[in-house]
Order: sequence, then structure tokens, then C-alpha cells
Amino acid sequence: MTPNHRVSIVIPTYNEEANLPACLESVQRLKYPDVETVVVDNGSADRTVDIAKSFGAKVLQDSTKRVSGLRNLGAASSSGDIIAFVDADCVVDENWISSATEYFDRPDVVLWGSPPVPPKDATWVQTTWYLLRKKGSEVQQVAWLESMNLWVRRDTLQKVGGFCESLTTCEDVDFSYRLSPYGKIVSDSRIKVTHYGEAATIRTFIRKERWRGQSNWEAIRSYGFRLRDIPSAFIPLHYGLLLPASLMVQPFLPRRTWLALPLVLLILPNIAALFKLRSKNLCLIDAVRLLFLLQFYFLSRTLALFKRRKSHAN
Repeated sequence: MTPNHRVSIVIPTYNEEANLPACLESVQRLKYPDVETVVVDNGSADRTVDIAKSFGAKVLQDSTKRVSGLRNLGAASSSGDIIAFVDADCVVDENWISSATEYFDRPDVVLWGSPPVPPKDATWVQTTWYLLRKKGSEVQQVAWLESMNLWVRRDTLQKVGGFCESLTTCEDVDFSYRLSPYGKIVSDSRIKVTHYGEAATIRTFIRKERWRGQSNWEAIRSYGFRLRDIPSAFIPLHYGLLLPASLMVQPFLPRRTWLALPLVLLILPNIAALFKLRSKNLCLIDAVRLLFLLQFYFLSRTLALFKRRKSHAN
């Protein structure tokens, strides 16, 4: 096959010696003939850089940037006209590039990819959370895509100046929203990536979601508030301010209504979640599990308001 395009795969890393070999091995198995791999390291203290070099990847190092800046550095230093972003704790499917080529020359599509799937031995936390992120159709237009499996043309990326480097997290949402005026954003599950780094336990889930929620408000200010931002923007305020305030006013309320206001405020987000999940066609067990996990999501995103900003997840 003689390709019409050169693909540059950009992989940001930070202490990924345990995950990077599997990621790069899966990249090496790809059959597309014109592929460049760019690993951008954030100052790893382990063997990440040596491993990347041993696989023949182009390696860049910058310990001062957030992950958004690492992706921009990798894209700017790459030579492909098609740029694919994937994370080091992911493994790409053998047909990853061949499935993505459908969109290389479609001017109506500006971003394409799909939500990474959990591994075969995933825990109930991983499989349950994927139910929320999984799309209803194999191919469908979406509002945004996750940066751990994201494809874009170089000239399209340059239209908006790449990822917003002031954001610690939510940079993929911001990037997608800023590109949406230029064309469609398409999720295609055939462009498959398996994510091994998704939270496997409740404890890890809380830590990761607390980290991911750090830049929520900054991202909204960057691209402008949208109706779909209501849940993520107001959940922290709901749980962090309204619910505690309802408990504080209890002494001033009639005794019979002491628990009424807090209970209503506690139930409202769950009613909204059930309404959103109505199209998922979940079985009862999956629905209960997802509602249970969402309580920890609400807690984590509220705690994110008080988390000190860092350049990488830990």
C-alpha cells in the first residue's frame, strides 16, 4: 500500500515504564507503511525515555509543560499531515490506522476517534464507567472526543493553535469545542484503543476524577459556557455549597421538614442522571452499579475544587 498521508503518533509520558512497552509494541504491529512515533516525556524518573528510544521513537523531553503542552510540542515536532494522539497506558488495535483512514480526506470531519475500551480483565468499576462513555452507535457525531484516542489533520489543528496549554485537564473538551465550528467530530468505534490505565477501584476512581476535574471551570471560560456543561459545572456547587447550606439552615426550619430539603438536593442529581441514562438501555444491575459509581463521581468533582494544580496525574 502506498499511502497518500504520513501519520504521526504523539504519545505524552510521565513515568510510564510499566505501560509504554505494550503501547509501542502495538504501534509497531500497525501495517500502515508511513508512520512516525513521537514520545514527549514530562521528566520521567524511571526508564520511560530509554524504552521509547529502544523502540525507535522520536523522543522529546520537557518537564515544564502540562499534558496539553506536551501534545502541542509533539505535534509541532512531528512531520505527518495526520496526527494521532494516544496515551502511554493504551494499546492500539491492529486496524487502528486502517479504520481511521476513512476520515483522512473528508473535509467535513475535523476530529475523529472513539472512547477507549476497558481491557478484557476489567473490574466492575472500569466496565461500569465505560457504560457512561460508550456511544450508542458504531459511528456517530459527538460533541467532543477524549485525547487518548484522537485524530486530527495538521492544518486543522493549526487553525485553533492546538491544545490550550493553561489547562491541566479538560484540554480535550476545550480542543474539540474550539474546532467544532470548522466541521464534524465523529466517534467511530472501529478506531479502537484499549485503555489499561482506567481506575480499577473506587479509591483510584475518586483520585483520578478529582484530578480530572481540576480545570473544569477554566475550560468553560476558555470555550464559553454551553448547556451540556450544566452537570459538570454545577455538580461541585451543588454538593459543595447548596447541600451543606441546606444542612446549616436546619435549626431554622420546622422540625418535620428537617430532612426534606437535604434529601431533595441529594436526590436531584440522581434523577438527572437517570434521565440522561434512559437511552443506554441498561439492565437493572448495570443501572444500579452506574448510579452507585456516580455518587463517587459527584464527590470527586466536588473535591476537585480544592485540589492543588499539578502538571500530571498522580
